[in-house]
Amino acid sequence: MAQKKDAKGKKAAKNKPTSKKYTKYKIDGDKITKEKSCTRCGPGIFLMKTNNRLYCGKCHYTEFLSEKKK
Repeated sequence: MAQKKDAKGKKAAKNKPTSKKYTKYKIDGDKITKEKSCTRCGPGIFLMKTNNRLYCGKCHYTEFLSEKKK
């Protein structure tokens, strides 16, 4: 006979990826500078930077970076 196993007890912990907001700040001597933040959402939301655009994951705001051609 096949027995049915009961799944009782604690669930396995899922490790969430940590926030990497510390990568959006730069320290130059005594001065701290922030990366560009979203114009719609405000100063707490940073824009994701790719090779040709800046993107907000919250409101989907996109800024395209101009390509300098010679």
